[in-house]
Amino acid sequence: MSEAKHQIRALHTDATVTVYQAYSPEIGRPAALDGRFPAAWKRDRMTWIKPSFLWMMYRCGWATKEGQETVLAIEITREGFEWALENACPAHYAHGLYPDRAAWKRRLKRAPARVQWDPERDVHLRPLAHRSLQLGLAGEAAERYADEWVVSISDVTTLAHEVHAHVRDGALDAAQQLLPAERPYPASDTLLAHLRG
Repeated sequence: MSEAKHQIRALHTDATVTVYQAYSPEIGRPAALDGRFPAAWKRDRMTWIKPSFLWMMYRCGWATKEGQETVLAIEITREGFEWALENACPAHYAHGLYPDRAAWKRRLKRAPARVQWDPERDVHLRPLAHRSLQLGLAGEAAERYADEWVVSISDVTTLAHEVHAHVRDGALDAAQQLLPAERPYPASDTLLAHLRG
């Protein structure tokens, strides 16, 4: 059965959804220890959260890229996650979602969140046909994320290294068994209609 092209897949409960970010140890370790981002975390920059563990692995090179050596699993409220989606704008112009490019640019400038759909990845980090959500938070969304939405922060760098080691060794079943149990997120069509290009 083929996957829907634009569908959020995530580890989630009735109240929370888990997203991933990678930081330098100076940011990541205190965040995991304290359950909140340290003062050194820059609120004035756009921060991108990713519900896909494997897309995060692709982005951070299995926690080996400079400044991305610590991978965090951040459990946030579904209420906050959905607020961000409701208030988001696509990061790229998509014909049909807005009357014209100028209207999209105006919306993008005002939006506290933006959405990008990138190819999902397999355990070899090769692109798949369906897309994975990246959600960029700025301004009010970044403030709410840091101060209101975070339920817990866990350091999953060791997990990243373990999965990568299995992939390198060709033990793909063992790698798959360690992956977070991501499943379709119950987002209504109306919640995502303005974000699917």
